[in-house]
Amino acid sequence: SFPELFEKKNYELRIAGGAVRDLLSGMTPQDVDFATTATPAEMKEMFTSAGVRLINNKGEKHGTITARLHEQNFEITTLRIDVVTDGRHAEVEFTTDWEKDAERRDLTVNSMFLGLDGMLYDFFNGYEDLKNKKIRFVGKASERIQEDYLRILRYFRFYGRIAEKPDDHEPSTLEAIKENAKGLAGISGERIWVELKKILLGNHVNHLVLLMYELDIAQYIGLPLDGNLEEFARVTKNIHNLCPKPMTVLTSLFKVKDDVTNLDLRLKISKEEKNLGLFLVKHRQELTKAMGPEPLRPYQDFIMDSREANTNSKICELLKYQGEEHLLRELQEWTVPSFPVSGHDLRKMGVSSGKEIGAALQQLRDEWKKSGYHMDKEELLSCLKKL
Repeated sequence: SFPELFEKKNYELRIAGGAVRDLLSGMTPQDVDFATTATPAEMKEMFTSAGVRLINNKGEKHGTITARLHEQNFEITTLRIDVVTDGRHAEVEFTTDWEKDAERRDLTVNSMFLGLDGMLYDFFNGYEDLKNKKIRFVGKASERIQEDYLRILRYFRFYGRIAEKPDDHEPSTLEAIKENAKGLAGISGERIWVELKKILLGNHVNHLVLLMYELDIAQYIGLPLDGNLEEFARVTKNIHNLCPKPMTVLTSLFKVKDDVTNLDLRLKISKEEKNLGLFLVKHRQELTKAMGPEPLRPYQDFIMDSREANTNSKICELLKYQGEEHLLRELQEWTVPSFPVSGHDLRKMGVSSGKEIGAALQQLRDEWKKSGYHMDKEELLSCLKKL
């Protein structure tokens, strides 16, 4: 196994960062990253002579080697110090000092190491903070943020994952975030969107987005200056436990479709995300449930009249947005019925001209829709005789 390779050479190897945080919280880590005192060159030599496959993924200048073992990728990074940072990327220098490596990590809960023997190396009280559900920067908040302004959003994301109460921040941390908010203007939209989506699906989302406005962050990450915070508060309550898409949550901030366009310009969201946002802005008010025995009918009619393939999933997001949990479940069990009559049936009945067939089909389709899509071929054709 590869830990033995390191041991043989007297290189130290430990689990690092997020995986340690997850293991200590009793969660299964998504991926396990390792840190080591061995340099990339030393690792390459060691793995190559042991016949272990290396995957080239351009991480090497930052000190990361990816080894492929037992159908799994292992990322192993050399301990390092950031020499120059410009708020976006760092130039690094390798070290064998574990504390120095922990020092340049973002949050205390992400700065721990775990020896393969189960020994915890925790230089900044990360374990205490994790137990007390506290999110703190390592060392001075403003210094950590200025190394990479995206850390402002990482602070929010982990707050939404770990903190128990919505308003449990250190005032000095919020101060540092506010003073450095402008730095987010220089971060690429793609990186921001990755973080923002995770915030939108985490806990305390209403509180955190409010904070983004209070701390002057919103304008730098593509959000409208006059976001609709009342609607956002309402929809984040509606959506609780309905597993919405991030865009569904976010659209409640938007008042007009330009808000979606501006978000796209800043964050380069996917086409599907943009279309969902535009769809919700357009239909969230008029397309609502019917009074009476068939509340789902307007949504079903919309799907039946639509010529697009993914209308169904957009309507599901609309129902989440509106907090219509029961209708959502009903719609998810509903299969789109197919219209039982074809032009062929009409020809057999002696309707010959294409124009007449088209008109007759349209009329029958309307009748079928009125019946709630229940009429079958026989009923529809006898209806045609009456027409």
